[in-house]
Formats: sequence, C-alpha cells, structure tokens
Amino acid sequence: MSDRSPSDRRDLLILGGGLVGMTLALTAARRGLTSHVVDRADPAELTAEGYDGRATAISTASWNLFKNIGLSPALEPHACPIASIAVTDQQRPGRIDFQPEPHEGSLGRMFANRTLRTALFEAAAKEPKIAWHAKAEISARLRDAHGVSATLADGTVLSASLMVAAEGRRSPTRDEAGIGMAQWQYSHAAIVTGLAHAKPHDNVAWEIFYPDGPFALLPLLDGPDGQHRSALVWTVAADEAAAYVALNDRAFLHEVEKRMGGMFGSLSLEGSRAAWPLGFHHTARITDNRLVLVGDAAHGIHPIAGQGLNLGLRDVGALVEVLDEGRRLGLEPGDAQLLKRYETWRGLDAFSVALATDGLTRLFGIPGKAASAVRRLGMAGVQRSGMLKRFFMDEARGVSGDLPELLKG
Repeated sequence: MSDRSPSDRRDLLILGGGLVGMTLALTAARRGLTSHVVDRADPAELTAEGYDGRATAISTASWNLFKNIGLSPALEPHACPIASIAVTDQQRPGRIDFQPEPHEGSLGRMFANRTLRTALFEAAAKEPKIAWHAKAEISARLRDAHGVSATLADGTVLSASLMVAAEGRRSPTRDEAGIGMAQWQYSHAAIVTGLAHAKPHDNVAWEIFYPDGPFALLPLLDGPDGQHRSALVWTVAADEAAAYVALNDRAFLHEVEKRMGGMFGSLSLEGSRAAWPLGFHHTARITDNRLVLVGDAAHGIHPIAGQGLNLGLRDVGALVEVLDEGRRLGLEPGDAQLLKRYETWRGLDAFSVALATDGLTRLFGIPGKAASAVRRLGMAGVQRSGMLKRFFMDEARGVSGDLPELLKG
C-alpha cells in the first residue's frame, strides 16, 4: 500500500484494482500518465491458491496490449494457445470449426485468472507512476471543475484530474454519479471448475449449446504431472445451480460426462466448484464530468463468447490513446473534449458486442427440435462460407472494428 501525501495529485484516480483497473494503470504509466489505484481487496488474497478457479480467454488483440506494456514475458509460459474453436448444437451434426490461417497464430490464449492478477500486481508494484492503495475503503468522492478526489476511511485524500470507475458490475461510483443502465438477469448461473482428463484437448475450445445454456470446455496447459486439463464453464438454470455445486464429486462428474459424450475420456475434478449468476447490463453513457467508466462498470455481458474482459481491455486501450493524444496537445486528462471522444469511440462498439452476445444467448436457448434444426442449418451455412467464418474469427480474436493502436500487432 502506498503512503502518499494529499498534495500528490496524479493524472488518474482509478477506483478498482482488478484485471481491468490495474491493466489501465500500467498502460497509462507506459505512456507517462500517473495514477492512484484504490482497491478494497487484499492482493495477497486475490492471488492465493484456490481463491478464484476461473480462467479467461485472452484474445489476440488483448494479447497485443499485454505485449505492448511489457507483460508478455511473465505471462507467456502460462499461456495455453487456442488453436481452434468448435461450436455445436447438443453435439448433433452441423458443427462449426473456426481455425485461423497458419500465419495468424492462435485464436487466443487461456490463462488462469490468478496468473493474470499475479503478473499485473507484480508489475504494478515496481512502477513508480502507480500509487497503489490496497485494502482501502472510500468514504467520499468529489468531482468539480478543478479535479477529482477520493477520501479514504483513514482520512487520506487522493486527488487527480480524472476519475475512472473500474469497480465491476456493482460500481458504487457509477451509481453515485446517477448513470442509468439497461439490465436484466438471464435466470442462469455459470458453474466454473477445472477438469483433468485422459485424452488431450488438442488446444480446441468447445462451445456446446444445450437448451439450458452453453457448456464450454476451454483448453489449459497440462498439469505438473502431465495430466491434460480444461476449464469448464457450464450454464445451468439459476434455481438448479446450488444443487449442482453441492453434488458429490462422482455425481457431478457423471452429469458433466453426459454432456461431453466421452470426448475427453475419463475425468476427474481439479479445484473447487463455484456458481456465478449471469446477467446483462449496459450503461446509458460511459462518461460524466471528469469521470469515465471502463470494463464491467460500463457493460456486463453473458460469457457465451468469452468477450467480457477483452471488451474491458479495449476500453483501456482506447482511453489511454485518447488521453495520450490529448496530453501532446496540452489537454489535461479530465478535459471534456477527450472524454467525448472516448464516449463516441467505445460506446457503440461495446453496445454492439453486448447486443450480439445477448442475441446468441437467446437464439441458442430456444428449446425444441425445430429450433435446433434451424440452428444447425444456419451453422452448416457458416461452416461453408469463408467470408462468414472470417467475420466470426475476427470477432473472436478481437481484431475487428476501430481498434486502439495498443491492441494492434
């Protein structure tokens, strides 16, 4: 935890030091921008073994960002490349296989969330342009014509030019600013755990759609004893999630095996099980006076396409690019012109991804044989169309649209 005086005014006051918030602080630092990062959590707990068993697919564009801010050497040894993505409706005929051209590399890389946090926190601890205030509670926030500040529970006052809300879905800064949002629950929860299996995954990510929701198997690096491993993200009805989590290991694995059809051979569980409620939200705007929203504070989407964190990292790249260009023109980070540009740039892209993800969720959730037949017909058409497959692969790799320079190769 940094011990700084109230006079230590910085460019950014980042509220929330998770994956998006800390990536923003590091990316800003690489462009000469200083920041206070405030987080209520204890970093030692967030990186402890077993705290969070989730894994995340980092798109090609997001990996470019990590490379451009110097994180790739620490992360590369822990990356499991995604060579292809297989999409199927209940494992019936008519699946789609997404496979990039050899010169394009992988469709993304899988990481344990703990690995990402550890690399970010270690880099942040060495960066003098980041004043990191961990295990800190905020008692008051202030934004006016001259700047922004946050008062911590111990009386410390942190000041900056621009406040950034990176606190996740339940952002108190967003709510305090009165920024409205559209939101709804999916009546589903995602059960997350790790699997060890007899057969190799061949670096294929599987998305198997059932009426209750998608059943995703995401490739991980082999374990220390050579065991083949995958991350499971299994969407179930919200009112059934607790019962599935409470099953003994044998009964739980039986349910998993039924949905996998034996594709990976015998299974065993790795790590704990947890269920996460699923919902959608998108704010009416992503800026206010000397305030910007990034990541889940601005947009929360279904994990069906694995784009949640990647969407937040696009926010990071765009915001830093806008602020860096403004600095060269002599504008301070809180300047209204810069925030308007960020709003225009990120508002439409994030909304488009969110709507597309929501549409996929609803399309594959329609029960019945007729609906399944229509889906498989459409999937077969995509499989045969090089142009459509290219569009979906570019979306998966995060290289479509107006991409920030930091996310380009």
